[in-house]
Amino acid sequence: MLKGFHLFGIVVFLNGMNVLKTSQSLFLAYMAKELPQEKPNQLYEPLRYIMELGGKRIRPLLALWACEASGQESEKALPVALAVEAFHNFSLIHDDIMDDAPLRRGQATVHEKWDANTGILSGDVLLVCAYQYLEAYEGEVFKQLTKTFSETARWVCEGQQMDMNFPKQEIVLLPDYIEMIRKKTAVLLGSSLKMGAIAGGLSLAKSQLFFDFGENLGIAFQLQDDYLDAFGNPETFGKQVGGDIIENKKTYLFLHALEHLQGAQQEALVAYFTSHPKDTAAKVNAVKDLFDQAAAPNAIKAEMEVYLARAFKALKGLHLSEAHEELFTDLAYYLIQRDV
Repeated sequence: MLKGFHLFGIVVFLNGMNVLKTSQSLFLAYMAKELPQEKPNQLYEPLRYIMELGGKRIRPLLALWACEASGQESEKALPVALAVEAFHNFSLIHDDIMDDAPLRRGQATVHEKWDANTGILSGDVLLVCAYQYLEAYEGEVFKQLTKTFSETARWVCEGQQMDMNFPKQEIVLLPDYIEMIRKKTAVLLGSSLKMGAIAGGLSLAKSQLFFDFGENLGIAFQLQDDYLDAFGNPETFGKQVGGDIIENKKTYLFLHALEHLQGAQQEALVAYFTSHPKDTAAKVNAVKDLFDQAAAPNAIKAEMEVYLARAFKALKGLHLSEAHEELFTDLAYYLIQRDV
């Protein structure tokens, strides 16, 4: 295993070859060639801006790797890879507008650099471009790809709406939370793999196993992110530790604690999650103590293991080559066992 390596950092080696760097270079060269250069510039410049801001490019890389693991050259999945990356960035533009977020990947968000109307329209045309990239395929492959893509896009929108609804809901159940992160985050990981496999000529049944691997891994990853937000190392996490607590987000940790605490402890948790104190550090520490008392950290880790086991079961069902199975296994372990 590649434990200790940063899969989306500097080096990843498989059989002596830097898989990450090779795949990223292939994808970025294709993206640079295919991004629209038409006018009006006010429409397309924001589109190019968000697409070129960087990021891990995990979704397009998954599409390329799934295609290659299915027996075809990864280049065959480049249009799929660009389609899923375009959709992901379309959703980021609109999410940033909804959240009034000032920064994305350390740079000004599209609506801050231009304005909200420009962000909406540029996001819309980016979604259209995503569908147009799939026109590189024909016949049954095109039909399967567009059907999968449309289904995924709808799920992501449903997940976003659920996430927006939760702060207004008095009661949010743990299964509802899992369903939200499944739709908002995990299905796009699964569909990136599934669509790459379809482009690689894999049957729908086998392609669905790729989807199941990515979906379950995506849920496990998001649960891990929830855990790290509260209990991660601030020097390596990459975000403000305790940010979800400060923003009163109803994550898995909060929902589990709410179910298992009673009396004064439960009342204190609810009070903290309706407050906005100036001393946020004291609030974060108090809430983390309540999480510990409810055994929420152990519960979320156990839940992560459930979804990780499901992901590996799907991966085993694909009967990939040893090299490809190792690549996807290493990906899973990196995401879930980050050194924090």
